[in-house]
Amino acid sequence: MKVVVLVKQVPDTETSIKLGDKSINEAGIKWIISPYDEFAIEEGIKIREKNGGEVIAVTVGPDRTQEALRTAYAMGVDNAVHIKVDNYNTFDTAFTSELLSNFIQSISPDLVISGRQSIDTDSSQVGVQVAERLGWGHVSLALKLELNGSNAKITREVEGGTAVVEAALPLVITAQKGLNEPRYPSLKGIMTAKKKPITSKTIADLGNPESKVEITSLEPPSARIAGRKLEAADADGFAQVLVKALREEAKVI
Repeated sequence: MKVVVLVKQVPDTETSIKLGDKSINEAGIKWIISPYDEFAIEEGIKIREKNGGEVIAVTVGPDRTQEALRTAYAMGVDNAVHIKVDNYNTFDTAFTSELLSNFIQSISPDLVISGRQSIDTDSSQVGVQVAERLGWGHVSLALKLELNGSNAKITREVEGGTAVVEAALPLVITAQKGLNEPRYPSLKGIMTAKKKPITSKTIADLGNPESKVEITSLEPPSARIAGRKLEAADADGFAQVLVKALREEAKVI
């Protein structure tokens, strides 16, 4: 069983983000693997432990993203691939999915697992777009995965509950929190990961796709308007004050 895990390096959630002109200011940022991708890595390792085979972690980005692959190695993946893009635009999911799908097609895995979304852009698009480009089925928000030969049974999250989906391999799934409990890298694993090889691929190696999205500027969100406490003697009074404020001040009615 050959499993590819999609890994993205993102700023730590506790990092203070400062904006540059067209990108964030990376000075002082602590980088981590996107937490949902950790569920994907763990699931790939569990599949290999049960069925044999290999787990290949792949990421897109500049040189610093190799640290995410080192962490994936420390967790237990077998191989790591870095698709090097120096001026990587994290918002360009079409470009990212084209690079990834071209690579995946070249090695013909049985299963691709990604996190449900990355915590920086929150687009939830890359895994699904990869499946569409490959012409494979995809199941999102997986909470449980069972493999039986060339078939998979996936319990996925839906609004208000869960649903069970059956699909044939090859397949792309996106991992939801609850799929498993990611293991912590051991000290031995961390030390060993430093010496393991990372295969490097360039854009030219993967068909020379062009970036589809251009960032012209980044701006912080507008400051929130201060709230105002309404005063009235009873419910009828509150309703009258509220309607007056909505009509005369907010001008929404």
